[in-house]
Amino acid sequence: MAWPVLVFDLETIPDVPGLRLLRGEPAERSDAEVYAAWAQERKDEGRSDFLPLHLQRIVVASCVFRSAEGLKVHSFVDRDGASEARVIQSFFNSIEKHVPQLVSWNGGGFDLPVLHYRGLRHGVVADKYWDLGENDREFKWNNYISRYHMRHLDLMDLLAMYQPKANAPLDALAKLCGFPGKLGMDGSKVWEAYQAGQLEDIRRYCETDVMNTWLVYCRFQKMRGGLTEAEYDGEIALARETLGALAPAEPHWREYLDAWA
Repeated sequence: MAWPVLVFDLETIPDVPGLRLLRGEPAERSDAEVYAAWAQERKDEGRSDFLPLHLQRIVVASCVFRSAEGLKVHSFVDRDGASEARVIQSFFNSIEKHVPQLVSWNGGGFDLPVLHYRGLRHGVVADKYWDLGENDREFKWNNYISRYHMRHLDLMDLLAMYQPKANAPLDALAKLCGFPGKLGMDGSKVWEAYQAGQLEDIRRYCETDVMNTWLVYCRFQKMRGGLTEAEYDGEIALARETLGALAPAEPHWREYLDAWA
């Protein structure tokens, strides 16, 4: 398994100002009223109240980064409610700097399209990410965009043989592999938590989710021969050691380690 590897996950909330704009809502109508009216319309039509991807505002982008220097966990967070552009640009800057293997769970179906739409909205620049071979010939045959290339590996999509009906949830796969799985909340609770001012709880949840993805990816690499048994054991030990060092300042990692049999 070659370094560097960047595993990523997003947490998003409804872009109510965007919804307001597209619906032509009057300024005197509150955000809560705008969203409630839209949600009620969807309910009346028997449809989901999950906003389309171009109206998913990114509040947290969490990453596990494995390089020759070790393993790091980091999150880009929109803490002031007005820094989504910075979060997205910082994420793409990491790709520009390191040109890593990207790994996700359903990144092709959710995270990357959201980054595309929101990045476009904010005028973000992502040269290396969008290179399809024009600047680097190697990217013609292995780039971040093509579904069947490995420079971005959507682990859920690949394990399901690109058949949506065969998709499995990350939480279930992580637990079946002996990892902790989700802690604290799930994606359906993020909007509620954000409204309650619990942004740091959202960050912590996102970080544990991306750690689950990293660990499942290591198991996948062991299965496909990218890691020997000894190398796999070394990656698992490194993950435990890294989280142990973070745990005193970040209690969610202590909870995660306690849940890790």
